[in-house]
Amino acid sequence: MAVTSEELGNKDIKSLLIKQAVPASIGILFMSVNILVDTIFVGQWIGSLAIAAVTVVLPMTFFISSLGMAVGIGGSSVLSRALGSGNKEKAEKTFGNQILMTFVLASVFVLLGIFFSDEMLLLFGAQGDIVKPAKEFFFPIIVSVPFLALSMMGNTVIRAEGRAKFAMFAMIIPAFANILLDILFIKYLDLGMFGAALATAISYFTCFVFIVWFFIYKSELRLKWHHLKFDFPLVKEITSLSFVTFSRQGVVSILAIILNHTLYTFGGEHSVIIYGIISRMLMFALFPVLGITQGFIPIAGYNYGANNHKRVKEAIFISIKYAAILATIIYVGILIFTQEIVAIFTNDTTVLAETPNALRWVFAASPIIAIQLIGSAYFQAAGKAKKALFLTLTKQGFFLIPLVLLLPNFFGIFGVWIAFPISDVLSTTITYYFLNREMKTHLKTH
Repeated sequence: MAVTSEELGNKDIKSLLIKQAVPASIGILFMSVNILVDTIFVGQWIGSLAIAAVTVVLPMTFFISSLGMAVGIGGSSVLSRALGSGNKEKAEKTFGNQILMTFVLASVFVLLGIFFSDEMLLLFGAQGDIVKPAKEFFFPIIVSVPFLALSMMGNTVIRAEGRAKFAMFAMIIPAFANILLDILFIKYLDLGMFGAALATAISYFTCFVFIVWFFIYKSELRLKWHHLKFDFPLVKEITSLSFVTFSRQGVVSILAIILNHTLYTFGGEHSVIIYGIISRMLMFALFPVLGITQGFIPIAGYNYGANNHKRVKEAIFISIKYAAILATIIYVGILIFTQEIVAIFTNDTTVLAETPNALRWVFAASPIIAIQLIGSAYFQAAGKAKKALFLTLTKQGFFLIPLVLLLPNFFGIFGVWIAFPISDVLSTTITYYFLNREMKTHLKTH
């Protein structure tokens, strides 16, 4: 049963979180499986260097498509609070401006990516034997990115309406399409990296088609032509909150650049391949924790807009509790099955020998990350852009990037792997301080 926007303000928090988080988790799972299977297929059917090529190219495309996610999440905070306060006209105008902003921004960055492709590939770490497969993978992907950006934006708006199941379907459909097309293009038609990229590009378009269908036939938002005009005060409000997510994705892209170059410097192509496997596992393994975070945002945003602080606090506590339990279970599973996990991706003996230890270290602080994720998500849902931005940037921007630059000089490639849990601990500590202070001062309940 779908959750209406009004139910976000009066239904039991636990059942609401489950209804919102389970579909979001399943959607993230399928999206992660999509990327995971893509990596397995290229690793097993094309070669381990193909994993390195995907690791170089995808951060570029995700950076551009994250413009859509940024506009989506920032605008959905405005949209959720507008629905919570009963202002449907503002909600619809917000959505119209999200569409325009996403299309314009994504198109500009795609053109820059096409015209400066060699420079971009080198910047993101395409060196040595990685260059050739990276180029083959890049071009079909880059032209499809506007569809992905609009889909990511639309998906967050669907969740803001409380229609989490449809948001889940929007992630499942392209995942199935990509896996089936991978098998066809790579295994049977032997199109190599170009086939892998073509499969991914077509899957992005299938997602876009589904999103368009939802907003025409199922959404409670009814767009009219006057909504599709730039409203600059609204654009400013969306941008201030979108900047949080975009800054995070920008920092993630900078981190990818630094990681790929550092890994290549201290360990060559093999270290880039190892991180390629680990980064896929980071996206895949934590899907239920990310699902809870996504499920939490519309609940917190709606109730903050309705000035119901008691329900906001309850949502924070329950979300952290459930996410922390799941993260702990996931980490234990990784500790037990590390060798088996790595063997799925490749037969390369060097990669098989070195990846398990790196994987364990990168995930070492997983049980505590719920506080960091839910804490920064709360400030974004509440429209507190500056604090949300600060907390969102703490892990990658303030700690992980400096540590990745510093520690390998003393510990070699091991320094890269231990930088991850250290940054998790430091960023979680800071987030806890701000979240605890917020609940004591601004979320008082009587």
